[in-house]
Amino acid sequence: MTISFLELKPIYDELKDEIDAAIAEVMASGWFVGGPVCTRFEERFADFCGAKHCVGVGNGLDALHLAIRALGIGAGDEVIIASNSFVATALAITMAGATPIFVEPDPISSNLDPLLIEARITPRTRAIIPTHLYGQPADMAPIKAIADRHGLRLIEDAAQAHGARYQGQRVGSGYGDIVCWSFYPSKNLGALGDGGAITTDDTDLAESIRVLGNYGSRLRYVNDERGVNSRLDPLHAAVLAAKLPYLDAWNARRAQIAALYLTELADCPIQLPHVPEWADPVWHLFVIHSPRRDAIRTALAEQGIATQLHYPIPPHLQQAYADLGLGEGSFPIAERLARETLSLPMGPHLALDDARRVAEALRKCVR
Repeated sequence: MTISFLELKPIYDELKDEIDAAIAEVMASGWFVGGPVCTRFEERFADFCGAKHCVGVGNGLDALHLAIRALGIGAGDEVIIASNSFVATALAITMAGATPIFVEPDPISSNLDPLLIEARITPRTRAIIPTHLYGQPADMAPIKAIADRHGLRLIEDAAQAHGARYQGQRVGSGYGDIVCWSFYPSKNLGALGDGGAITTDDTDLAESIRVLGNYGSRLRYVNDERGVNSRLDPLHAAVLAAKLPYLDAWNARRAQIAALYLTELADCPIQLPHVPEWADPVWHLFVIHSPRRDAIRTALAEQGIATQLHYPIPPHLQQAYADLGLGEGSFPIAERLARETLSLPMGPHLALDDARRVAEALRKCVR
């Protein structure tokens, strides 16, 4: 018997009738780019997040890139991000012509450390992009205070945090100027392929992103800006709308699995996730830390248990960013996390008995 890291087919099996009906509606409409199905999902997701506007885009990277461009950030500007975030956050910045400025994470939460941000601000700094990593909200209040104090824009990377709450408030409203989302199939709210969105309370920013994602055009064949083609497909929007009413229940199932892991692994010599009192995570990933990560992963694989690494190479050590001249040792916390993080099986359809088996196998490994 094997335990997969994440099973996606059971999500379809659970909602087969709803998803099939949603797809059939789009196919029967003959409207395959934009249209009422996309608008309906955007309205529902905005309402779910507590935001005034939602604009669907092609993927999570596009959401970040378009957000940065809509804020007028470009060549010569700097944007602060966590040194251990997925590379897409850095890519969005460099795609706009700006420079990513890495700041170390808090080693306990793995999220951007607010105490280290101000030392990295320069006259060229234009924005801060905290990532809600693994589905755990970043500590937004002090980060927003820093942004306000220095006149910086705040963009939230919420690609892994669908439904998470910070101080009782949904991620997606209230703190960032723009919040960016990915609907990659493995996300807590996933499409059937690539998809993304931004949410914001700023009407002008929402319109700017919609225009930039439509070739820079408000009127067909009239291009006001050098835009791109990045729009959420109606088929994906229809499936996302069918799934959205179940998201909170699926996140609750993830929380049950996380609670089991936290209880069963409490006495193990590994670092477990820590949840601050102000956070309600959605457990996109359940990540442990151990200097013996590779040996543990091998031992679990031998018992049929799949794990993943999020993420094995921090952005500053990727060949893509060699030109920044940031060699090994530049960000020791991010580098240590890259060596020690291990993601255990997690998902709304992982059976509790299987999660218990994972915990039992892990206890044996570390002992």
